[in-house]
Amino acid sequence: MLRSRGVEVLYLGELLTEALADSAARERAVVLTTTDLKLGGQLRRQLQRHLGSLSPDELASVLMAGLRNDEVRFSGLVTALLSFDDFLIDPLPNLLFTRDSSVWVRDRVTITSLAMPARRRETQLTELIYEFHPRFASVQRIHGWDREHLEGGDVLALADGVLAVGVGERTTAAGVEGFARTAFDLELAHTVLAVPIDQNRATMHLDTICTMVDIDAVVMYPNVAHRLAAYTVRPGEGADVVIGPKQPFLEAAAQAMGIEQLRLIDTGLDPITAEREQWDDGNNTLAIEPKVAVAYERNLETNERLEEAGIEVIPIAGSELGSGRGGPRCMSCPISRDPLPTG
Repeated sequence: MLRSRGVEVLYLGELLTEALADSAARERAVVLTTTDLKLGGQLRRQLQRHLGSLSPDELASVLMAGLRNDEVRFSGLVTALLSFDDFLIDPLPNLLFTRDSSVWVRDRVTITSLAMPARRRETQLTELIYEFHPRFASVQRIHGWDREHLEGGDVLALADGVLAVGVGERTTAAGVEGFARTAFDLELAHTVLAVPIDQNRATMHLDTICTMVDIDAVVMYPNVAHRLAAYTVRPGEGADVVIGPKQPFLEAAAQAMGIEQLRLIDTGLDPITAEREQWDDGNNTLAIEPKVAVAYERNLETNERLEEAGIEVIPIAGSELGSGRGGPRCMSCPISRDPLPTG
């Protein structure tokens, strides 16, 4: 669908394989992947030798899909006590949600820090790509996988210089503060809105409840639209930041964006339908240009309201993709966008 709209699509797996053509990248990947204390010394050495013998595409496959005990013949106490189908290297089933492991702010890439232990290796692989792939040789990286928790799904670019960042199940207040301070220092943003969100599975990231669909419009989960709040964060003295009072999110966002009102596209759904379509990521749309958004086809009522509001909805199937609890925005990481038209 993206290619049909003139978008160049890059696959993470292909980029990783190409980055692992560099021997330093392979060495780094092997070391990072075998640090788990549960391996023990003997199994770690055996794994490092095995991984070091693989070709770039074979190594990339193992780093993403994992390695089971019965796929290799290793000796030692650890492997002897493991079941044949236990993983020596865990797979990364959430790797398809590329929005979370990095986020671009202008021409800089933010290497995020994922909160859940099962996902922490994802950002290590993403950083390998940005550090060693020739395409990204000149790109400056900020934050890092070993920093305070900050996930890309919580970061929304509202306007030039204005970012909103959710604080909830995944991204911490400390992560937002550190990210804001870096963005201010590098003049990537002048305002960051810290947005507390509910701590539950259906609203794990800010972009599961709110996404931009036009330069002045958002679609939002109706059950939280008018109780979502924000704290305005701006540069302070030295390394400090200044925090404004708690405000309604839509009001704080409009002020930061310098517009009279941030338009809320009211889906008008009853609470039960709203909750169902929220669970199916009805609000996790991917805007590929102003007034054009990609959405799951099964969220019929949300999509209908978007179209009534003048948004072109490009529907895609997602019966299995959605079972991982993420929509089109979660599954994409925009690297470079054309400038918005002026005038």
